[in-house]
Amino acid sequence: MALEKIKVANPIVEMDGDEMTRIIWKSIKDKLILPFLELDIKYFDLGLPHRDATDDKVTVESAEATLKYNVAIKCATITPDEDRVKEYTLKSMWRSPNGTIRNILNGTVFREPIICKNVPRLIPGWTKPICIGRHAFGDQYRATDSVIKGPGKLKLVFVPEGEGEKQDIEVYNFTGAGGVALSMYNTDESIRAFAEASMTTAFEKKWPLYLSTKNTILKKYDGRFKDIFQEVYEASWKTKYEAAGIWYEHRLIDDMVAYCLKSEGGYVWACKNYDGDVQSDMLAQGTFWISWIDDFGTGSHNKTFVAFGRAKLDDNAGLLDFTQKLEEACIGTVESGKMTKDLALIIHGSKLSRDTYLNTEEFIDAVAAELKAKLSA
Repeated sequence: MALEKIKVANPIVEMDGDEMTRIIWKSIKDKLILPFLELDIKYFDLGLPHRDATDDKVTVESAEATLKYNVAIKCATITPDEDRVKEYTLKSMWRSPNGTIRNILNGTVFREPIICKNVPRLIPGWTKPICIGRHAFGDQYRATDSVIKGPGKLKLVFVPEGEGEKQDIEVYNFTGAGGVALSMYNTDESIRAFAEASMTTAFEKKWPLYLSTKNTILKKYDGRFKDIFQEVYEASWKTKYEAAGIWYEHRLIDDMVAYCLKSEGGYVWACKNYDGDVQSDMLAQGTFWISWIDDFGTGSHNKTFVAFGRAKLDDNAGLLDFTQKLEEACIGTVESGKMTKDLALIIHGSKLSRDTYLNTEEFIDAVAAELKAKLSA
């Protein structure tokens, strides 16, 4: 008997991706989403050929649509290097779509690995998930870099609007053949939104929150992150955290990495942009998992990159129940022994036989069967 479709009141932005992602995502939609949901999809093709054809305007348009509709699902995309420029005959070496979108949304990306009982972990001590909050604005990803040729003085200059003295700071006096230089920035507004999003997420999970910086070296730059987080915590969250039995703490990035490797997990780790990029990949390898239970951004605009965060924003109980059952079906399928080859290799080693793993289509079919069983029950 066909299940009645759940009505989704508001649109969801869909950002299609590159290469095999397009094929896999279509199969997921056709078998795990569209048969069960009645929803309005605002489609944007972020495949590299279409980004090139639109001079990357489609990426900006997809982000602006997310500002309007609040929820987006984004597939994996290619950030082209020199080889990709030649391969696709591109007009330009377009920037990372993720970076463009995140900067427009002024968001924070939270990443939490999926832990399955039967998949061994490279770091077995991680018995609980670690949620990394990556500040997805500014820093190296919006930096201005330059090759310096020959001797000369490198300066950092700030010219204020209206009253105030111009700041003219000498950075380095090049005396040899030259070198390289980099200037990067962030804003109080974005750091404050990062703090609010991090503290909200940790409070919802009832987990401790840690912010890591290198404020001993970048005393003013990273020190600003530390100060703003403390201000936000003291003003809005300290009483709530204490009542919930959780806490917020700032740590040096060195100490936090060491603590992370020794910990059992079960906390939110707020990282600056570059740190979050690196540490989330370390976390993925440590759990032997390349996918995430969540990958979303929330900032001052309260927009989300989470599969059907629509349920919470719209207070749609039926949709929320569906998303929970879909998540359970994915994890349950793997824990039942049905999995793709990458996971089977971890369990069985290189001598695994064909009957120990499924190809992508077979795995999606297995998840669909599990999902239908849960929905029918």
